[in-house]
Amino acid sequence: DNGNLFSSSSPTPTPQQQTPPLQITRSTKLYAFCAALNSCNLGYDIGVNTGAAPLLQSTLSLTNLQVEIFIGSLNLFAMIGSASSNWVSDTLGRRWAFRVAAIVFLLGMILQSVASTYAILMVGRSFVGLGVGFGLAIDPVYISEISTANHRGQLVTWSEIAINVGIVLGFTSGLIFSGVDDDVAWRCMFGLGVIMPCAVIYCATFVMPESPRWLVSKDRNDEAKNVLWNVYPDGYDVGKIVDEI
Repeated sequence: DNGNLFSSSSPTPTPQQQTPPLQITRSTKLYAFCAALNSCNLGYDIGVNTGAAPLLQSTLSLTNLQVEIFIGSLNLFAMIGSASSNWVSDTLGRRWAFRVAAIVFLLGMILQSVASTYAILMVGRSFVGLGVGFGLAIDPVYISEISTANHRGQLVTWSEIAINVGIVLGFTSGLIFSGVDDDVAWRCMFGLGVIMPCAVIYCATFVMPESPRWLVSKDRNDEAKNVLWNVYPDGYDVGKIVDEI
């Protein structure tokens, strides 16, 4: 009957203890931000060459083909850099991989900014490409290894955001030096590109911890736990994370 239909005869759900979703700690955000800075290098190179290429073509008397090779060769050198990044990353650690990528990019930018011939310009371009490829290979790896599983996808996208930030900074450099002599302008625009890799070197040395996954792979479990205590909320059992790794 209707009385039974609307009666409270259905079983009352028993309360179940549910684990609240993990929050992103400030340390995790800081480490992911520092890693994403490395991706700004690629974005800056894309943006800066849009304005610098016509200037260096006129001052160095380059042909259209030479400019095209200069711009397009970045992808070739980047492929070589990304293919060789795994050795340093797996052997020396993620922090050293960041340092190597930033140092190589830094050297390339310096060579480009002081280049007086096309040959020197291309040597600098090769270093820039190697550094970009190296960096793009390590950024998402480090961010994913330093993040909790439920926030990993969100934080890895910071690397993509950083590329676009770098592009904006590259275009901005062209605007800043728009009223300067052409030969000075493109050199200064390349010169500003040394700021970001210097910041990455500082962060990789003094701010960012080593990847806990890499530490575990080297049987340095206690160090991995120390890193995970900063990544996970207070009181979380990081021992089981080390066991899972």
